[in-house]
Amino acid sequence: MRSSKRPAFVHDPSATEAFAALPHISAGVDVTEGLRAVVIGGGTGAPVSIRTLLSRDVETSAVVAMADDGGSTGILRDMAGATTPGDVRKCITAMAKDPENPLTQAFKMRFTFAENHTLGNLMLSALEQTAGSFPSAIETCEKLLECQGHVYPSTLNRVTLMAQTRDGRTLEGQAVACHSRTALSKVALRGEGDIVAYRPAVEAIERASLIVLGPGSLYTSIIPNLLVDGIVDAVRQSNATVLFVCSLADMQGETRNMTAQEHYEALCAHGMRGLVDYMLINKVVDGDMRYSADSHVRPVVLTDEGRKAIVAGGTCVVERDLADDEHPTWHSPSKLRNAILEVLRACRSARM
Repeated sequence: MRSSKRPAFVHDPSATEAFAALPHISAGVDVTEGLRAVVIGGGTGAPVSIRTLLSRDVETSAVVAMADDGGSTGILRDMAGATTPGDVRKCITAMAKDPENPLTQAFKMRFTFAENHTLGNLMLSALEQTAGSFPSAIETCEKLLECQGHVYPSTLNRVTLMAQTRDGRTLEGQAVACHSRTALSKVALRGEGDIVAYRPAVEAIERASLIVLGPGSLYTSIIPNLLVDGIVDAVRQSNATVLFVCSLADMQGETRNMTAQEHYEALCAHGMRGLVDYMLINKVVDGDMRYSADSHVRPVVLTDEGRKAIVAGGTCVVERDLADDEHPTWHSPSKLRNAILEVLRACRSARM
């Protein structure tokens, strides 16, 4: 379990029912006042949490995985020796003060005639050379887009994701692992020498009062951050409430047919055992046509046994309808915002 430090928002996770029984404070009370949040992840999931928190004026930072080796990022990494820019670029864009600003839109633009590179990836890679370091490149882009928070790579080491599948194969590379034909069972990082955390990322986590894991690809966006030496220790030493936002649906090979309990156990097996205070799970209702047998969407399901197992691990389970009505594999920003606020109200109620 966690060290002797108590979370900023203390709660008793011994039973999920305790969450519902808490005397939730009024919706009119600003539970985000003074909140300092860090989102840990990457891919397309972390930006959802970033925008959700910023919509409530929460001071927000992001710690981003550096194992991406596909598409534009992979080309720049292999051909130009660049530090992995893709997930950082997505989070910088999410932090932008004005998402509709032409510069923000240009930052996201892809050039199909030029190996599908995005302008943001090219800018980060070019600035890494002209500014002298990848952190300096990030800082310059944050200023250009008037970002409302900071983005930190989890490590500056060049890393490769190694994955083991449930059918006994070993896969090399994030792009290959995420499209595995069977679910993954374990991942690790390979690099030259020690793979150490970027110090400002560690400091941001240690100062946080709320840490949000995900949403996003479990093994290729969230867990790679936790494999960096110093990141899990920073979570353990922080006074933060830790919230894991579970994926809505299985759309990738890496978590094929995995239940919510299996997502949780994978997180625990990669360093987070005893550190997750809340787990936010999409509630799948019988008869919902978004998840019918005719649908291509395979939802991440929480069974009664799974709920009991997660609670037994010391984590409070919160089930809510989180899916976008038009795109059931995406989190609805408004539904996610309301669910996070509900968790924060419960936390502060328990402290009062």
